[in-house]
Amino acid sequence: MALAATLVAVAMAMVFMTRSEGTPQREKREANVPVKVAAAEQKAVPVQLQAVGTVEAYATVSIKSRVDGQLVGVHFREGQDVKKGDPLFTIDPRPYEAALKEARARLDRDVALADKAELDAKRYAELVAKNYVSSDKFEQFRANAEALRATVAADRAAMERAQLNLDYCYIRAPMTGRTGSLLVDEGAQIKANDDKGGMVEIMQILPIHVGFAVPQQYLTEIKRHMAAGPLKVEVDIPESKATPEPGTLDFLDHKVNTQTGTVLLKGTFANKDRLLWPGQFVMATLTLSTRSDAIVIPSVAIQVGQDGQFVYVVKPDMSVESRPVVPGMSVGDDVVIEKGLAAGERVVIEGQLRLVPGAKVEIAG
Repeated sequence: MALAATLVAVAMAMVFMTRSEGTPQREKREANVPVKVAAAEQKAVPVQLQAVGTVEAYATVSIKSRVDGQLVGVHFREGQDVKKGDPLFTIDPRPYEAALKEARARLDRDVALADKAELDAKRYAELVAKNYVSSDKFEQFRANAEALRATVAADRAAMERAQLNLDYCYIRAPMTGRTGSLLVDEGAQIKANDDKGGMVEIMQILPIHVGFAVPQQYLTEIKRHMAAGPLKVEVDIPESKATPEPGTLDFLDHKVNTQTGTVLLKGTFANKDRLLWPGQFVMATLTLSTRSDAIVIPSVAIQVGQDGQFVYVVKPDMSVESRPVVPGMSVGDDVVIEKGLAAGERVVIEGQLRLVPGAKVEIAG
């Protein structure tokens, strides 16, 4: 009997131990959610407008001939930088040289005739005064002298016109710039002021313009800041690490585009390093002013919910609160918070997907 009682006690003890080891603990401590945070900062930020812009030449000239003739000389290469006054083309000058010689000879002849008529008129004036000849004879000589003086004046004008036509045979650069594609070849017959196109196009790229359009609601603010002083314009070239030197806003279009609701602006850039090229697309940034007391957080902290935009704020007890915010303008990777945050508050910037209001967090890193 004693043995049986002992065996029963041992069996009961083993069953109790087995049940104790296999029973899970009901009270488990929940793990904190690892997150990364950033503090809201109060600092000065620029008030800026951004838009896609297009680089435009400061000035563009299409070169055309002012006289007819055969092109006998091209004095530049395509894509070459030229200075004002550099030779570009030569039209065959021989016909115009001959016309100039003819005009000069006609002038010389008529000057001689006019001088003779002047002497005759003076002589007959003396004879009329002595009543040796009739006044009608004198009037005839005087009229002849005046007619020849007019003829001489017309000859001088004709000679100047012939000289101009000869000068037009030598086409020079009207401004400093860069030449485009050559549109005519040496030996071609050139027509004066041809409407079909020019001979070459020259673009001034030092300085250069960048045009961009902004929404019309900013028009009043832009005009107010322009009246206070020059506004800085910066550009970023996509997929390029090079940054051109800042320029200055110097053009505000006289009307709003009714189709797009935007107004055109232009900034002027020195472009000494020639990073900007006509036709290039860039991102233009216009700085209007500086806001000294802005609350700024990384833009990745902004979440979108059913009630609008919010951020997770980490409270002193390491729990999180869902806080509605009103974001403002973006500044690089940051965003200005107009309402909802105070300087120094910590917001979650990584790990938001695992969070709910009231959850405990652990700051990683």
